[in-house]
Amino acid sequence: MPTLVHYIPIVTTLLAVPFSLEIFRRWRAHPDRLHLLWWAIGVAVYGVGTFTEAWTTLFGWNAFVFRSWYISGALLGGAPLAQGTVYLMMKRTTAHLLTATLILYVLIASVAVVLAPIDLAAVEPHRLTGRVFGWPWVRLFSPVVNLYAVVFLIGGAVLSALRYSADPTTRHRMYANILIAVGAILPGIGGTATRMGHTEVLYVTELVGLVLTWMGYRISVRPASAKASFESDQQRHEAEAIAVREGCAPQGAMR
Repeated sequence: MPTLVHYIPIVTTLLAVPFSLEIFRRWRAHPDRLHLLWWAIGVAVYGVGTFTEAWTTLFGWNAFVFRSWYISGALLGGAPLAQGTVYLMMKRTTAHLLTATLILYVLIASVAVVLAPIDLAAVEPHRLTGRVFGWPWVRLFSPVVNLYAVVFLIGGAVLSALRYSADPTTRHRMYANILIAVGAILPGIGGTATRMGHTEVLYVTELVGLVLTWMGYRISVRPASAKASFESDQQRHEAEAIAVREGCAPQGAMR
């Protein structure tokens, strides 16, 4: 019978909906920022994955729901979010090429998931696991796409945190990217636990990961604080004053 932990995906799904819509509305206001569109898609797909988990808890195991869970979670759990980071940090042509490669790979993997037979003896009434695949090799697709997500989503967040750490006016974005990086790592840990037969760990890490990611996103779009801006200007003026005293003021410093 389902325990309290099995109902956690219901909460995660309810949070994913407004989070995805929030990013989507921001993209509509800035349609040239394709990274926002991919992030909105990523959070929406994340919500689809947790919805299938919630459905299984409430109504029991279903083959269609299971395959949807594997595609949206194991194959697309972090890939669209990572693709958003790709568009944010790379040239548009490079991002387009990686997008085409990722879509082709996921399509091939999804076809395998849809066609794979199910070992009904391994099915658990209120629990999802990839162990029910009659073709065990189907599960080899997910580590590749998850590694892609780790490199670009988590790696991009860490790199951005380092870049923003030096400037007081953008230091809040450093903290935002730290939250996003941790939020991205947690579902990956849960996914590893799922492969070992502990699906309940995934339910917990998905919820905590989504909350941390939303917090990081909210902080990242927040304007720099007035205090930080004042401190930055003050530091710049002090540096210019020192340069003037030493007779080496750069051109334009006194404008």
